[in-house]
Amino acid sequence: MRNTIILTLFALSSFMGIAQQKTFLIMGKVIDSASGQPLNGASAYCQNTTYGTTCNNEGGFALRLPSGGYDLVISYTGYEKRSMRISNTQSLTDTLVIALPQIDKTLAEVAIVATNEVPDGLQKFGRFFSDNFIGTTPNASQCAIQNPQVLHFFYTKNKKRHRLKVTAAEDLLVRNNALGYTIRYQLDSFSYDYNTNISQYTGYPFFIETDTTPEIKTEWVKTRAHTYLGSRLHFMKSLYDSTLANEGFAVEKMDASGATGTPINNLYDSSIYSLDSNTVSINWSGRYRVTYKRVMPDKKFLEEFRLPANSHAQVTLLDVNDGFAVEQNGYFYEQYDVISTGYWGWKKLAELLPYDYVYQ
Repeated sequence: MRNTIILTLFALSSFMGIAQQKTFLIMGKVIDSASGQPLNGASAYCQNTTYGTTCNNEGGFALRLPSGGYDLVISYTGYEKRSMRISNTQSLTDTLVIALPQIDKTLAEVAIVATNEVPDGLQKFGRFFSDNFIGTTPNASQCAIQNPQVLHFFYTKNKKRHRLKVTAAEDLLVRNNALGYTIRYQLDSFSYDYNTNISQYTGYPFFIETDTTPEIKTEWVKTRAHTYLGSRLHFMKSLYDSTLANEGFAVEKMDASGATGTPINNLYDSSIYSLDSNTVSINWSGRYRVTYKRVMPDKKFLEEFRLPANSHAQVTLLDVNDGFAVEQNGYFYEQYDVISTGYWGWKKLAELLPYDYVYQ
């Protein structure tokens, strides 16, 4: 069965306050792929942002977005979700044709029977999952999953594999009282390999601003700013704006042994940096070391990794498969081609800020 999305893009400009901000409007219609009937109430949102809406009685929706790149996610209960990359650089005549197929319940039931689900998985692995999904940072201590009962835990231990896998029957609702967001997270899969001590998870976060008192909002502004400085989002936005050095970042290309780095003095040389239709292409390949010295690394990070207490820089290693592209809001792709270890790798969901966050 062919899946289609009916989508129309329009480029617009609007004024927001005193400053001018270019925007584009995305309009679409969500339908059942078999019957063609509109799916009233389907969700349409840009993952890792605060931009989202629901479809009307005709299955239609509209979102006006600041210029940049986004993953548009369409979901509806009982149907397979769909995601697609969108940006203001797309042709104004694009009419991308989307419909959602229903989930095959028969296959899902067979899969459940054949699995190794742990009956009391939440009790056995709940804390471990939280540490590796939400994190162990100071922000994480103020985060909590509101509906942990929707989690399913699958544990495998044999000669070939020692792994924990976690899925969710519904969207996870994560309350972040450190940054002032509720995150609705569509968890595709979480896995932890005990042999390599590597955790991986994929999903679609949507941010909802928490309403509170002006005094608490003032504290959130400070915490968000501290979280942003030196973050991957800060790095990607600065890389796009050609301001990495001014923003306090230094980048080195690591040698084959991974022990020695050579500073990249001109990060915007045409051989590794090019701008095309508002999208920046980064021609990197291999391992890179990113250093940020304007905010000290968290004490808890130094303790967990047994690093000197007087360490003065946040250090992250980036393993880049075959380059990547960056949009002006910090969105980059393909994200699975850029693997972070070190400081960014330590930061999990509790440190995540939406692409539409503005530093202040």
